[in-house]
Amino acid sequence: MPYRTVVTKELGGLLGILSHPCRLQIVEELREGERDVNSLQESLGISHSGVSQHLTTLRAHQVVLERREGRHVFYRLRQPELAAWLVEGLAFIENDRESLERISSAVQAARQVWLARKIEAVSVSPEQPEAAHPQEIIEPAKDNPSGRDQ
Repeated sequence: MPYRTVVTKELGGLLGILSHPCRLQIVEELREGERDVNSLQESLGISHSGVSQHLTTLRAHQVVLERREGRHVFYRLRQPELAAWLVEGLAFIENDRESLERISSAVQAARQVWLARKIEAVSVSPEQPEAAHPQEIIEPAKDNPSGRDQ
């Protein structure tokens, strides 16, 4: 198997394991060191069995390691750098949010323009023959032949 296929398969598997919000929270909680299931349950606000299931998945994929002390089991990150890597990944979310805000602003502007045109088309009275057809109101401006809003 070519090296690129092996690497992308492994990275895809890791990202798949980390794709659940609770598992991301567990990784973040383990950033500072070991935690037991009860303390993770308090932090995450989910059931004991839910925390255990997520830890089982993380352990099976070697994201976390466990240490037993009597009846207590403590978990830690196998590679603590993973938590730092996730923090660095927040930049992608911030950039995406800016893009979404730009898109949202554009949608709002388009909605205002389109609704204003609809109101103009509806308010045209029969005594105004020069604007009797709504398509005349919606025609693109001469300086914008494509008709696309900018």
